[in-house]
Amino acid sequence: MKTILAAAAIGAAGVVPTQAESIEIRANGSTPAVIGVAGNFTGHAVISALYPPTDVTRASTGLVTFAPGARTVWHTHPAGQMLIVTAGQGWVQEEGKERRVINPGDVVWIAAGVKHWHGATATSPMAHIALSYVKDGKNVDWLEAVSDEQYR
Repeated sequence: MKTILAAAAIGAAGVVPTQAESIEIRANGSTPAVIGVAGNFTGHAVISALYPPTDVTRASTGLVTFAPGARTVWHTHPAGQMLIVTAGQGWVQEEGKERRVINPGDVVWIAAGVKHWHGATATSPMAHIALSYVKDGKNVDWLEAVSDEQYR
């Protein structure tokens, strides 16, 4: 139990050291889900942490579930992000480009420094697993909200 608590504390501060050289299983539901905070999301989004970044994986991993109309704010990732859509239908948009539809099974790579947002469509919920890669102890830079006009 002390190892898990120590790993969680280190994970909050940055990359968790490698703990084992075998198989590790994180039981479903072992980390409480949290509601996405208003400064980072518009609408109802739930984040379930799946696995913290380690010195081997270098990515925080979480399941993010968006209600219809919910979305992230504009943001960037210093080392990139991968999204694996698991349910529903969503949108992803790079600044200055058209928004794109994403569906279950789609894998989205967002390169380091690309300003973007992602979330559910106006009429469908959407869920994705997000792998946010860490650079210098940071995995995201949150920016301004996506306006309703930009979202439409």
